[in-house]
Parts: sequence; C-alpha cells; structure tokens
Amino acid sequence: MNKEVSPTRALNGTIKLPPDKSISHRSVMFASLHEGRSVIRNFSSAADPHSTIECMRGLGVTVSKNESTVAVEGVGRDRLQSPEGDLDCGNSGTTMRLLSGIIAGSGVSARLIGDESLSARTMKRIIDPLTEMGAEITAREDDFAPLEISRPGSLKPLHFPLPIPSAQLKSCVLLAGLFGDKQTEVIETLPSRDHTERLLNLTIKKIGDEKHIYSSRTDKVPEQSYRIPNDFSAAAFWLVAGAIHPNAEISLPNVGMNPTRFAALDILKQMGANITVSDEHNEGAEPVADLSVVSSKLHPIEITEEFVPNCIDEIPILMIAMLFADGVSRISGAEELRHKETDRLAAMAKMLEKAGADFTEYEDGFEIRGNPDFVPESTSFNSYHDHRIAMSAAVLSMMGDHPSQIQHAECTAISYPSFWNDLSLLTN
Repeated sequence: MNKEVSPTRALNGTIKLPPDKSISHRSVMFASLHEGRSVIRNFSSAADPHSTIECMRGLGVTVSKNESTVAVEGVGRDRLQSPEGDLDCGNSGTTMRLLSGIIAGSGVSARLIGDESLSARTMKRIIDPLTEMGAEITAREDDFAPLEISRPGSLKPLHFPLPIPSAQLKSCVLLAGLFGDKQTEVIETLPSRDHTERLLNLTIKKIGDEKHIYSSRTDKVPEQSYRIPNDFSAAAFWLVAGAIHPNAEISLPNVGMNPTRFAALDILKQMGANITVSDEHNEGAEPVADLSVVSSKLHPIEITEEFVPNCIDEIPILMIAMLFADGVSRISGAEELRHKETDRLAAMAKMLEKAGADFTEYEDGFEIRGNPDFVPESTSFNSYHDHRIAMSAAVLSMMGDHPSQIQHAECTAISYPSFWNDLSLLTN
C-alpha cells in the first residue's frame, strides 16, 4: 500500500498514542512467570506484542484479550510446556530474544521462527551467553533463526558484562537467570532501557559507573496488573512534526517517561523545541506525563555514542528535525541502526538524498547541514517495510511544497496501527 502525504497549513489536535510496545511484550511474558492472575490494561494492538501473546499460549499459558485489556493466568517458572509446533515471533526481535532467555532458563524445548526480516537479523549475541549458561541452541548458519533451544543439564549462573548497551540482550540473560539456583549478574556500563529490571523488581547495585543487575530463582516474579503507558517512541514523531512545522500545536497525553527512554525529549529540548511536560505521575513501576509541543526554532545538535542507546529508535525522526535546524548536526556511534528491520542509516540516506538534503553518511552516523527554510523535494519515498522509516518520511513529506508518496505504508502497523488516522486528525 502507498500513502500520499500532502503539505499542510497547520498541525493541531490531541493524539491518543499507541501503548508502549516494549512494556506490552514484557508484561505478558512476566505475567506468565508469575504464579497467579494478572490483568494488563491499555495493551498494544500492534503486531509484535501479539506475536508474544501467541508464543506464550504455545508454551501453555492461558492469555485472553478483550479490546485493550489482557488477562494472563500465570503458571510460574516450573509449569511452562514444550510447544507442539513452532513458536512464531513474526517480525519481533524483542519476542525472539527475550523468549529465548525464558526457554533456555526453563528447560523446555522449542523452535523459534520469524518472518523474512527477523530471520535476517543476527541472534549470535544471545546465543553465546545462553550457551554458556548450559543451553543447546541450533541456528541457521550458527547465527540466524530458526532457533532450536533446549537445556538438557542444570542452568549455570553467568557473570556477564554487557558487550553493547542492549536492553534485549540484558533482558534475555536476566530472564534465563530467573530459573537458576545461583545468581546471574549482568553488568551495564552504558544505560539501556530498564523496563525488565523495573517490572521484575530485580536487585540492582551501583558500583562506580557500573550498574550490576541480579536475577535468580529466589526473585519473586511480581503480579503484572497495571495500565501500560503510551509509547514515547510514537510521541517522538509528533514532537518533531510540531517543532518543525510553522503552525503547530499538538498535545500527547499519558506518555511513558521512563528515564532510559526519553533521551530524544532532552535532545529536542536542547535543540530549542518548545515542549511542555505536565501531570507527571506513575503507572505501576513506570513514570508517565502529558506532553505538548508548538512550533519552534531549532538549533543544531551532536548525538554521540553514549546517548545513542536511549534514543536508538528515535534517531530516524531526529534526523528529520536536524534538517530544519539552523546549522550542522552530527550523529556518531549509531552503527547498531544498520541491524534493525532494515539498515536504517542506509534507508535514511536514501530518503534525505531524494528530498534534496545536504548531508554526509558515515558508517556509524551522519552529518546533516540543516536549514530552517528547507523545503524537501516532492518524490516517492521507499519505507523498506520499516515502520520508523515510513513515519519519518511522512513527517518530512508534510514540509514539502507538493504531495509525496510513501511506499509500503502499511508497515506502520508494526508499532503504530493508527498512525495514518492520527496524521489525518492533525491536518484536518
């Protein structure tokens, strides 16, 4: 499906953002490991978390859904069942990586598969530590799904300094560690999303600049009954759209404000974006607030390696903001973006080239020479079936002087099923 996006005179309105995907995934997995019933409200309707639901059902967990409310009858750590067929993770790297930790830890045997895109993404980072913990994992070409996982012997505790700041890798190891009689320890030097340790209430120690996180069988898995906050990563598209558009006022209620997730908010504020944060409160273990943005004059910014993990999903849309900043912006240390649903750095380079932007692409980032008066050329943008590329192209297209086409626009449903409707709401 292609979508035409036309320039708009104004962007005004209030958007109910989709629920947070990262928390939706974890809520169902962790509720399954809790002994008892959990009721999760405002669950994501995106495709990826529903892959997680189906996989947990395949492991013998009863999961029911009524609109945006999900009820999970948790079986605890010792009553998961080996599935009769494959566990299909769809397009979801979070499902495959976190579920691999649960399967390896529990000792059940399972085969994890994914779609063509997921099957092209390396799983070596989780295979190596899980193998060290005693799992037997067979993978295509030793790195790629399908993954066949079993653990014939006892689970070995692991002392694991994270080689990269990755919440999926960290969570995978910690989830396997939940099944061990002795503590598994993950050491983090650069921060990554902390939903797993928050929602599981794991023991954390700060030692110098390091964060040490522990998991073992002695950790009680808490009930997972709460309202999932709305997705900050989805909010970022409208924060940028409102900041760069000359006539904009957008309100975004109940947005997740986890401090390991909103680096993009700080970056936009440093660039001069006129963003207001109000009604700060908690939903379960997660902080939440209302956000609003109005038209702004943006300054250039430099995003370096230490900031990348906490804005990795937002970098494509932050690049759009940089196009309209008054000066030269730089991104470095973002090579991980080449290993997402598509090579996002290459995809963004193609987008910026077609739009007539002034930029230089590097192996790990970009230099973007911005201009507040930049008018992107109207063209047809390839999303490469990547939801964040498609939505970034849509925001860029609103700033052109003629309509542009977004190819494979249906891919936005992966994380933001109502994106195109919300775009229409703001422009009408």
